[in-house]
Amino acid sequence: MPPAPARRHLLTRLGGVLALAGLAAAARAQPAARRSARSPEAEAFVAVQAQKVLSVLADRSLSLGQKQQAFRRLIDQIADVPKITNFVLGKYARSIEPTQRARFNTVFRTYAETVYQTRISEFRGETLKVTGSVARTPGDVVVASLVLGGGRDPIPVSWRVLGAGAAWKVVDVQIRGVWLAITQQQDFVSTIDNAGGDIGVLIAQLQRNSRT
Repeated sequence: MPPAPARRHLLTRLGGVLALAGLAAAARAQPAARRSARSPEAEAFVAVQAQKVLSVLADRSLSLGQKQQAFRRLIDQIADVPKITNFVLGKYARSIEPTQRARFNTVFRTYAETVYQTRISEFRGETLKVTGSVARTPGDVVVASLVLGGGRDPIPVSWRVLGAGAAWKVVDVQIRGVWLAITQQQDFVSTIDNAGGDIGVLIAQLQRNSRT
């Protein structure tokens, strides 16, 4: 039998797989018309706002520091940062102490901006084309897009957005088949589990990663 930390890590991964399987089963159980419903409003939001992000990262007239500042401003406008921050803590979002919460919020913000900017920067100089959307539930939509150009095959990128009308916010991004916030949640919960529930270990790890 593997040692306790390894077992906890395995169980966390298994739980993530089962959760995703449950979501897939629930989606299959929904009426076909509901599953195929598109959201023109969500698609329009992604078409405009995601292109802004790509354009900022592709702007060679900006220094690295200027790009980081512009990227941060865009994240504030288009992403629900508090919701993402709470989501990635998984089960520990209910038990984290206020002082740790404040520390985690600051550290995760810096870490997440670095991760998202690095991943999305892979597509700089290219354009985004929205190809459709699926309304999971009213106000919860996954918008599919292709990043075109750069002499490469189109790259699929999906955006999960929440909202209604003209008010939408991004809560997760899928790049090359990987949902970033879901993956972060699985990794973060596993790290805290392996540390015996000590969230401070995760905070210290994110601080180190943000400096590398």
